Amino acid sequence: MPLSMASAGTKLEIMGFRGGFGMRRRLADLGMNVGMEISVVSTHRQGPLVVLMKGSRFAIGRGIAHHVFVKRKLAINKE
Repeated sequence: MPLSMASAGTKLEIMGFRGGFGMRRRLADLGMNVGMEISVVSTHRQGPLVVLMKGSRFAIGRGIAHHVFVKRKLAINKE
């Protein structure tokens, strides 16, 4: 699913990117890589998404977030 459709408070894993070289480079410059874990801090119907990556918060516009494909990270109980 695209990052733009994720709800607040979810932990996600980046699966891939859609777009040309410029879009992929922009996301790499932000530090987004395939396989990394991110969390959605807040979303609003209109406006940017706030995501937590590597201990830092970033505001990402919905247009860019629509090009990032993620899957939900499953919680593993360690008992």
